[in-house]
This record gives sequence, structure tokens and C-alpha cells, in this order.
Amino acid sequence: MNHAELAAFLRSRRDRIRPADVGLPTGPRRRVPGLRREEVAQLAGLSADYYTELERGRGAQPSTQVLAALARALRLNGDSRDHLFHLADRPVPPAGHGPAAHVQPALLGLLDRLTTTPAQVITDLHETLVQNPLAVALVGRPPATHGPAASLVHRWFTDPDARALYPVEDHPHHSRVFVADLQAVAARRGHDTAVQRMVVELRRRSEEFAALWDTHDVALRRSDHKRIVHPALGVIALDCHSMFSEDGCQRLLWFTAPPGSEGAAQLELLGVIGTEDIGGTDRARGVQA
Repeated sequence: MNHAELAAFLRSRRDRIRPADVGLPTGPRRRVPGLRREEVAQLAGLSADYYTELERGRGAQPSTQVLAALARALRLNGDSRDHLFHLADRPVPPAGHGPAAHVQPALLGLLDRLTTTPAQVITDLHETLVQNPLAVALVGRPPATHGPAASLVHRWFTDPDARALYPVEDHPHHSRVFVADLQAVAARRGHDTAVQRMVVELRRRSEEFAALWDTHDVALRRSDHKRIVHPALGVIALDCHSMFSEDGCQRLLWFTAPPGSEGAAQLELLGVIGTEDIGGTDRARGVQA
């Protein structure tokens, strides 16, 4: 690992990002045109001390997940992202798949502009890649960032806690939608080993999944109406929309409610509450919707 070159590269990229580019206020007392170290750390979900050590050419070799988060925070293009991994002496992960995938620039650019509604980018296996603050406030952060548990589809059929975000009476609907969507993804990916392993494991661990898989229903989820259980605001009725990347590997999700509806009022209040831990309630459920 080339500590000095990695540090110089991170500093140079940070200097080129303007706060407005990533939805941060400029402020009158800013002494540097680019981002502050603590702002990069915040965007990447890292501690400020850890990121500072990286920029100073110190510390342990960053993990694949940390590098992927830094690439997103610094809005790196494909070549720059690959260079970051090379400097850290880590193998470059696949461009479109997995929780360490590089967020496609078109989706990330749109996400940066969705500042008044919850929005996030996920993979076709429902692995969270990046969220805006309102999405974190609404659905929480994912409890896992790598391995099978990074996929909501996997958690939905193996971990009862993954279903807490939706009312119990809505669970059968979401199960059907998840399986039909996975059928479409499996067909598009062909003989992809990651999908095949997931299907085999879920058939073994969940009778519900196996029965739904055998119906052979196929439908990509492009939009849905759903009710989300929030610990402070109660049940919020929202419409969830999806925009697919050109290759279908990633999706931008955003949530809306009709003007004047109770859901719209709750979304406005969500922006005030933010990610506060109301009453000690754990919001790290990470349901991608």
C-alpha cells in the first residue's frame, strides 16, 4: 500500500468537490473552497479521526467497503475509483454488483439533487449503496455492509427483524414482490453465481421463499405503494418510485406522498426530526424499500 500517494490523492479529490455538489451548505466562514475532512468523513460514514489519518499517510490499510464509501463521497468516476483501490492495494470490485459497487454517476447526480425527499441507490439485489439524510431518517442504515446479509432480499427471508419496518399485514405483499423481482434479476443475470447461491440458500432456509419461487411469477418492481412504520411518526403511507441504471444493475429509489396528504405532512416533519434516536429506538434496520 502506497500511503503517501493515497493521502495525496484523497486530498486532491477533496479539494475539487464543492459543498453544493454534495448537498452541503456553503456557509460564510469557509476557509477552503473544497470539502473539509470531517465533511468527507460524514459523507462516507467514517470517523473524522480515521479519515484524517488516511490523509496524513498513516493508519491501517482501508477495507474494500471503506474505499467504496470514499469513492462515493468524493464523487469519483470509474477510472479514479479504480485508481483509489490500486493505491490502497485492494482488488477492484465489479463495477455494478455487490455492496462495494461503484454508484453509477447518473444515479448519483440525481441523488445529490433530491434534497427534500427520501432517496437512495441500491443494487438489483437490494444492497444499499448510498442514502441521503432523509432516507436514513425514514428507513435507517443497513445493518450489514458485506456478505449475504447486505441484501434486503436475503434478510427479509432469514431475519425477522428485517420486516419490522412494514406493518405485519403488508408482509405477504412484500414477500411476493421481492421474489418476483428476484426472478427477473436472475433471468437477466443468467448464470450469475451470486444470484444462484442466494436462491439456493433462501430455498433451503425459508419455506415461504421456496413456495413463492415455485410460482415463477416475474416482475421487476418499478413502483409501489407502501406503509412504513416510523418510531416517532407512526405509519407513513408513501409511494416508492424506481429509476434503473442503463444496465439494470442499480436503482435509484425515492419516496413521495400526494400534496396535502397525511404522508406529505409526515415527510415534512421527518426533515425536522432527522436521524434523532427518539426514545432510544434503534433505526439501523436498513430496509431499502
